[in-house]
Amino acid sequence: MRNFEKPTRSIAVSTTGMAATSHPSATLTAITILQAGGNAMDAAIAACAVQCVVEPGSTGIGGDCFALYAPKGSAEIIAYNGSGRTPKALTVDWFEDRGLTEVPRQSPAAVTIPGAIDAWTRLHADHGRLPFADVLTPAIRYAEQGYAIAPRVHRDWVREEMLLSQDPAAAEIFLPGGRAPAIGAVHRQEKLGATLRKIATEGRDGFYSGDIAEDMVSHLRSLGGLHTMEDFAAAGGEYVTPVTTLFRDHMIHECPPNGQGIIALLILNILSHFDTRHAPGSTDRLHLEIEATRLAYAARDAWIADPAKADVPVAELLSHDFAKRLAEMIDLRHALTDLPDFEMPLHRDTVYISIVDQDRNAVSFINSIFDSFGTGIVAPRSGVILHNRGQSFSLKRGHPNVIAPEKRPLHTIIPGMVTRNGRTEMSFGVMGGYYQALGHAHLISKVVDYGMDIQDAIDLPRLIPVGGKIPRVEAEHTISPETIAELTRRGFEIVPAEDPIGGAQAVRIDWENGTLVGASESRKDGIALGY
Repeated sequence: MRNFEKPTRSIAVSTTGMAATSHPSATLTAITILQAGGNAMDAAIAACAVQCVVEPGSTGIGGDCFALYAPKGSAEIIAYNGSGRTPKALTVDWFEDRGLTEVPRQSPAAVTIPGAIDAWTRLHADHGRLPFADVLTPAIRYAEQGYAIAPRVHRDWVREEMLLSQDPAAAEIFLPGGRAPAIGAVHRQEKLGATLRKIATEGRDGFYSGDIAEDMVSHLRSLGGLHTMEDFAAAGGEYVTPVTTLFRDHMIHECPPNGQGIIALLILNILSHFDTRHAPGSTDRLHLEIEATRLAYAARDAWIADPAKADVPVAELLSHDFAKRLAEMIDLRHALTDLPDFEMPLHRDTVYISIVDQDRNAVSFINSIFDSFGTGIVAPRSGVILHNRGQSFSLKRGHPNVIAPEKRPLHTIIPGMVTRNGRTEMSFGVMGGYYQALGHAHLISKVVDYGMDIQDAIDLPRLIPVGGKIPRVEAEHTISPETIAELTRRGFEIVPAEDPIGGAQAVRIDWENGTLVGASESRKDGIALGY
């Protein structure tokens, strides 16, 4: 139920269609596409394309994409993995020869072949309704005619001024006058607009071959990259079978590895061994979620990789015996100190989109360039920002996630879907890089275990473990001083979050009333709208 004692935005409610994104222009675009006769897939791709323009620090066509799709609200969920692979010539030897122990961010070595456009065109061809050119038209208009800078977009942009200044093409486009555009300023990306026009008419080939691909390849190679036109031509995602777990009486669906969605399911499986007598924001409940996450993330860092290149123990990770063993390690008196070593980068930038249309087709859609502005490398003629997803690889020989030719890295971006009684109940996602698996579990547990409405669940204070043997936890300022003090007494090292942690969107289908309920992240600029 809604907690009216806590100030927050209201849920959005409608009868026909609903869209929730992290930017108002993207949400409005999705609704416009639905009202023009498009379906949920058309609207999701259109909204994402707009965000690739108006939220350039969070996403772009030079990134990757994952999606879950529920045709007509069925429980038969379709999953698509649109993550890119490394160049064929890139090996761990390349890094060892240069004395590198990690993949540098602003380096062509961090750039896997972008998978987003391949995913968009495949998903649209198989499940869309409107012409693809119509779907990209709003994004082209924003790129060419300009868009106003939103507050959170500006905040994230300012933090990357130094990164962008080191790449001439990036500085030319994204630092007009040498600075990030101010809130309310109008910004244009004419080169990206021209690139989107080419993709709108030529489809996938307009990006992975010809002038645009040559621009990306030649620029990466000029910086020492090993990418080839053949690598781009060979790029391709795939339909995959979702991984699932039954949490209470709800079936939770995630994309399988190389994504970390299976870790969200592991966290939920651990939490299923505890009852709900602890209030959702209580110290004990937060303690449980912190420890479940630390244990699950240790498993993730040990085993999650590209299943085409490594053995990933999916069945074992999803087994309730494994979750039970981990749950038994949790002691509410003090923090665990005997975890395997692992270090987690802080949360990254991504956009997540949730849409349900009048036929109750539901789409859970996520697109990312990983860090804010990715590598900070921009292809000079096409205006494409290139992501830094390759930083998720290990450089340790023998590790399942070690970098290798034509391999996909451990991926953080994960769309989610909930079904019950043979129908889709909710499309949801939580942005924020490595936070996302915890974010999924946190949101689902609050909705399922505590009956919270989706907006209140999204607005709850957040924290995230950011260390291994040292139980370090990053916490938002909205967590009470008393809770911080008690967690500290139990052995956790609490550090304040520099930025809001993550971001979420969700749409629930109320089958009984024939209505839709939407919620959007108050930590971002976005909104949920229905009609």
